[in-house]
This record gives sequence, structure tokens and C-alpha cells, in this order.
Amino acid sequence: MSGVNEIRSTFLNYFKKNGHEIVASSPLVPRNDPTLMFTNAGMVQFKNVFTGIEQRPYNRATTSQKCVRAGGKHNDLDNVGYTARHHTFFEMLGNFSFGDYFKEEAIALAWNLITKEFGLPKDKLTVTVYHTDDAAAGFWKKIAGLPEDRIIRIATSDNFWAMGDTGPCGPCSEIFYDHGESIWGGPPGSPDEDGDRFIEIWNLVFMQFEQVTKEERIDLPRPSIDTGMGLERLAAVLQGKHDNYDIDLFQTLIHASEEATGVKAEGKFRASHRVIADHLRSSSFLIADGVLPSNEGRGYVLRRIMRRAMRHAQLLGARDPLMWRLLPALVREMGQAYPELIRAESLISETLKLEETRFRKTLERGLGLLGEATEKMGDGDSLDGETAFKLYDTFGFPLDLTQDALRQRNISVDTEGFAAAMERQKAEARAHWSGSGDAATETIWFSVRDKVGATEFLGYETEKAEGVITAIVQNGALVQSAGEGEAVSIVVNQTPFYAESGGQQGDTGTISGDGFTVTVTDTQKKNDGVFVHIGKVSKGTVKIDAAVELVVDSVRRTRIRSNHSATHLLHEALRETLGTHVAQKGSLVAPDRLRFDFSHPKPISDKELAVIEDLANEIVLQNAPVTTRLMAVDDAIAEGAMALFGEKYGDEVRVVSVGTALHGDKAGKSYSTELCGGTHVRATGDIGLIRVVSEGAVAAGVRRLEALTGEAARRYLEEQDERVKAIAGVLKSSPADALSRVTALMDERRKLERELTEARKQLALGGGSASGGAQSETVNGVGFIGKVVSGVNPRDLKPLADDAKKTVGSGVVTFIGVSEDGKASAVVGVTDDLVGKFSAVDLVRVASAALGGAGGGGRPDMAQAGGPDGSKAEAAVSAVREALAG
Repeated sequence: MSGVNEIRSTFLNYFKKNGHEIVASSPLVPRNDPTLMFTNAGMVQFKNVFTGIEQRPYNRATTSQKCVRAGGKHNDLDNVGYTARHHTFFEMLGNFSFGDYFKEEAIALAWNLITKEFGLPKDKLTVTVYHTDDAAAGFWKKIAGLPEDRIIRIATSDNFWAMGDTGPCGPCSEIFYDHGESIWGGPPGSPDEDGDRFIEIWNLVFMQFEQVTKEERIDLPRPSIDTGMGLERLAAVLQGKHDNYDIDLFQTLIHASEEATGVKAEGKFRASHRVIADHLRSSSFLIADGVLPSNEGRGYVLRRIMRRAMRHAQLLGARDPLMWRLLPALVREMGQAYPELIRAESLISETLKLEETRFRKTLERGLGLLGEATEKMGDGDSLDGETAFKLYDTFGFPLDLTQDALRQRNISVDTEGFAAAMERQKAEARAHWSGSGDAATETIWFSVRDKVGATEFLGYETEKAEGVITAIVQNGALVQSAGEGEAVSIVVNQTPFYAESGGQQGDTGTISGDGFTVTVTDTQKKNDGVFVHIGKVSKGTVKIDAAVELVVDSVRRTRIRSNHSATHLLHEALRETLGTHVAQKGSLVAPDRLRFDFSHPKPISDKELAVIEDLANEIVLQNAPVTTRLMAVDDAIAEGAMALFGEKYGDEVRVVSVGTALHGDKAGKSYSTELCGGTHVRATGDIGLIRVVSEGAVAAGVRRLEALTGEAARRYLEEQDERVKAIAGVLKSSPADALSRVTALMDERRKLERELTEARKQLALGGGSASGGAQSETVNGVGFIGKVVSGVNPRDLKPLADDAKKTVGSGVVTFIGVSEDGKASAVVGVTDDLVGKFSAVDLVRVASAALGGAGGGGRPDMAQAGGPDGSKAEAAVSAVREALAG
């Protein structure tokens, strides 16, 4: 009795025999909780039962709940295929008591099931309880007979569950299975708890409190039980496996994948087969529950899951769509337990086939964009993480695909930048899908979009318009009116206000009607075209269906338009000066400044910056008209319009052309042509002046320009002129001579600093010899110099070690530098003749450990590390000496 289907039915039937109602799994799209992207736990469908909002005809229940964790707060997508227990789709076995039994019976039911029904050996089981839960600890001792050392008290939130900041909560008790000494790891609560030896298989939640406020917690009148046990984890234990992917269900799907591709699930192909097996499950169940691939929301997460699997199918060499061919194996394995798979098999099959066919074209386009992004890169270069993330996010390219595609060209990827971009997206997803605060407010825009439709934008042609208020939102709820002084979010059927998009900030201004005025402080776009005017009622009472006049802050809009058009000119000037590899990677268009991020592998010289600025201002001085056209996206790109990398475009796009080129092959043609939905000046002369004020790196391969235009640029130059005059005054020179005077002073300062540094070093060493007065000794037949020095900059330790290596001739040298803050730096040098016998890296790590640090690095002949405890400097020298002594 160890097959997945048998384990599931045994679990459900066991609780049925003990008075529980077998409740079918709820859909993966929650029907009772719009704050969740997907159902991610067994208790989701019972949430309202626990809170008392809903009544059921039973007070005991058991389920095998379908769960997906691949988007929003819970996202395991990137780990799937490469770890033993991560899945996008999994089944959560659970039993629930709604005010019926509590801790003692819950523990008894659990212990009897896993030790008698499933036959797990008692000596392999360990449990945890919340550190103050004496009752649970007592019941485990009484019912299971577990000794004290296998009832571990945990004081952290790991063993205390809460539905949210307020509401039902209570302590947990987790059951762990010991996979044996052959696997590294320690029991929960130990320093080695993150190892894989002890695996949690079941969590029992004892809901006994209600969190009323942050400070106040009271007893629930009807304490309840909520448990969760991963079916895949349990199956691995019962089947004698440590890896979930080795259980019968996954092996069936993996074998189907092997047969379809002719590639064994071994070596480098092992992960690909696992990804395909896991993602086939999640994709199929999501489609069966009504989710279809799209470019937003749940459909977007589904598309990413599907495309990740399809990419791995291509890595296995599949020439034709693969996923749909594996579906029958999944239906055979899981269709009996989940008949919705059988009912939707045709839809799932066609959806998988169509999506994979489309993805192959998308993959080709994505690889083309990757080629463009790395066209000018060579051996040893690095692709910036933001570009890698956009490939992942927009085209379904996981990081490892980008790395694989670039590996043969010896181009790396900035994984830290990728991780930062990924974390930013996760944070945004968490904020959007969390159940309180701003996200609770966000959910209202779904119904607003359905009720009033998209807003018509009139702002390309006018800064003033009339409209009718179609929705007023306060604190996440629709209201009929709002009074003076109240904050509001207003939707109007048509508006001249630009909603923040593509880096351009949203407009501000006023909305006024019969006896009222609303001051608009921002404009945002929600849910596919709903323009939301955010502000405060400054006069009277604003009401739904009121006729209004909308007036954009013209001065602010004018400055934004100038800065936006300037970004287009700078983009083209950068390409003209640095090369066509330059592509926009992000921008900010505000009323007071502009920021433009772009791909380029190295800093821009002052000379190049001057050329870029001159080229852009050359177009400004043309005072040429700025023209826009509405075109099909493919036609626009075919005509040479630049599509900004990472942007998603509809079937029709606005094409903005700025100025006339005066140089090169483009002479006489449009200087800049881009797809853009923002607002722009009517003629380039309206920009007035472009002044670049800074240039620098923001990520590997990504640079940033910041610039000012018009009046802001003029004021900046005026302030710079005043600063030069002030500096000249301090130097007692003319503004024209200020630079040469500063240069002379800096040369003099550098000379003095060098002399001071050398003096400090000699003083710290106690003499001028290369070994710093340290005596050479012999340790285990090896020459050794070890010395602790103070007041020496860590960067000066390596030169000391180099000199000492010359002194010792053949041997090992160690210098420990102690800084004023009590920290220490360690350098170890090994002469060339001993590199094969000793590694400076290994030895410096010994020193670092003595200093309370960890790690260290360098070359076999010279390595450096650090540590927080400089008081152990002599001990660090001794540690290296002892390492040499063997």
C-alpha cells in the first residue's frame, strides 16, 4: 500500500471512518478569497467556516486539495526540477474540525494513521510543538509515548499559525520523518535543521485564539483543527524514497516523457524531465479549472509554467509539440481522483498543443532579442540581470536558458541583478495579492472595469476636457459621494489626464463640477485601461454621475512632455555615438528631470557625452515638428520604428517621429522613430535645451543618464557657473585658472598622502624590513613568517606579503592587520615552489575562522580574508602555524 492513489484513498477513508465528511477539492481559482491568486492550502475553501461567516452541515471534514504555488506570495516555480520537494502543483491531504474535537483527538488521529494505517516506524518520527504549548507536548507523550528529546519545543512563528494580522490563530505541531544518518541534517531547532535528513510530513494547526488587535489575543469559543500533509512527501516516505520525483506518479510521467523524446532522465537531462512532469500537472489542472494562457493575471502565470516546460522539451530535442502527447499518462494516473481532468481532456490537449506551437515562434524571437542584446559582447563579458529578467518575464526564458544560450560564447549573466529584478517582481506580486492594506483596495478595480469599462484618453490632443464621473472609490469600496477634505479615487468616462506608464509620471490638475472641486495629485491606470484620478476633495461634495471639467496642470505637463521627447533624442544620440547595441532599459519622465537607462558595457567618456549632448541639442534647434501615427505593430517595426525591449504592445501602436537626421545614412530621414504611448512636444524647439547632468552604471552592462531640459537646464547651468565663481574666490584665482589651481593642490595632497601612508606602515611594522621585524622560523620543514600589524590599510597587506615572500625565499607568510574598529584582515602568501603542497586559500580560511569569520579567497599563492574579532589576531597566526605543522 504505497501507490499515490492508494495513499490518497487510505487517508480520506481513514478520516471518513472517524466521522469526517470527505469534501471534494475546491478549484485552483479560489471562489471565496479574491486576495489569493491560486488555492495554496487545504484550508482555503473552509476559510469562511473557520471565521463563522459560513455554516456547513458537518463539523468534521477531510480533503485532498489541489494546490498551486507559482505566482503571487507563494511561488516555487524557479526551484522546480532542481530540488527534491519543490512543485508548482501538489496535493495537500488534510483533516478539519470546526469546533468539534481539539488537540488530544487530533494528535491521536494523526499518530494512529501514520503508525498503524501507514505503518511508519515510531523511532523514525519526531514532533515539534510551540514552546508554550504544554498541552500538546503532554498529549504527544501520552498518546505516542515519545520521549522528551523527540518532542521539540519551537519558539518561533514556524510553530504558530495565523490567518492574518487579525483573526483565528494558534500553535502548531509538526511531524518529521527521519530519513537516516546517510543524509546530512539535524532535527528541527538544531543548527543543522536546514538539512534534508528530517523532513516535515504533517502540520497540525490548533486554532484556539482570535487575534483581535496587534496587542490583544483572546480564546476562541470553539477551538478548531486544520491539518496539512503533502501527498507527494508522504508517498516518498512510504515508498522508501528521499526524492519526491522518485515516487510512482512522477516516475510514470517521467517515463512517458522519456519514451516521447528518446532521451533518458539522466545527467543534464534529469531536471528537464522533472520540470516537464511537474508543469504538465499544474498546467493541466489550471486549464481544467478554467484558467487559460494569457498575458496577465492567472493566465500569465499559467503561460510561464507552460513555456518553462516547453523550453525544457526543446532542450531534450523535441522537434514537435510534446506536452499534449504526455497528457493521457496524467489522465490515467489522476483522472479517477479528479474527474475534471477527464472532462477537460480535449480542451487541455488543444491548449497545450496551440501554446507550444506559438511558443516555438516566441522562442525564436526571444533568441533574436538575446542576440541583439549581446551582439557587441565578447569573451568574458556579462549580460545585465535586468535584460535576463525581461527575457524570462516577457518571453518565458528562465535564467538557465539565457545562461545556456550564452555559455558557448563565454558570456556570463549578472545573476545578482537578475535576482534583484525577480525579487522586485515578487514584492510587487506579494503586495498585489496580499489580503490587506493597499491590495485590498486594488481588488475593487476588477468590478469597476466590468461596470464602467475602459477610460477614453483625450490627452494627446488637449489638456482640458469634459466628462462624467462613473465611479468614486474610497478605502477600497465604491461610494456614491465624498465630501470636502476627503481622499478619493475618481474614474471618468473620458479624460485628458495621462496615467503613469512607460516611465512617464501621471498627470495632476483639477476635476470640477457643480459646487465642487477635486485636486488631482496623481493619475494611475488600473485593470486594462481604467484611468484613476487620485486626489482630495478641496471644495463641496463630489457625486457619482456628475458632469465635470477636467483640467491638467499645464505647466507640469509641458515640462514632462519636454523631458519625454528629450529621452527619444538622447536614445538616438546614444546609438549614433556608441553604436546600435544601445537599447533602452528603463526610464523616468518627471516634470523636473529625466532618467534614461540603456545597454552599454563600459563608462561613457566626457568626450562622448559632449557629442551625445550636442547631437540631441542639434535636433532641438531644428524646431522640427514631432509627428505621431497609429500603425500595426509589425508594420511599424518593419518601417524601422524601435520597439522598446520588455514592453508589451497591442495590435495597434503609436509611432512617434522626432526631428530630421543631419548625418550618416539617415540624413534627411526621421532622426528618432519609436513606438510610444506617452505625450510629447509639438516641435523639438519646445524642449529648449538638453543638459546631461550625470552618467553612471546601474547594473552590469546597463548605464544611466540623468538630464534636465528647458528652464531646469538653464537654472542648472547658472548654478554651476556660480559654483565655479565661488571656488575661484576660495582659491584666490580667476574662474579661468581655477582648474589648474585645483589640479596643483590635488597633486600636492596625493604626494603627502603617499608619504603619510608609508610612514604609518613603517611605524606599524616596527622597522623597515620586508618582514616587518618578524623572525623567520621553520615549521614542519617549511619557512614561516607570521606577524600581527596595526594601523595598516588592508589593501597594503598583500604588498607586505609579497616582500616577505622574497625574504623567506621558500615558505609561507602570514600577516594579520587589525583596524581601529577591532576587525581584522588576513593575508597568506605561499612561495611558488610550495604552491603544489600548500594553498594560500585554504590557509587564509584557517586564519579567518580563528578571527570569527568565514570564507576567504584568492589564488593558491596569495589569498585574503577577514574576521570580526581582531583580538584573536595572534591566534590566527598560530592557527596558520598549526596548519603547517599538520
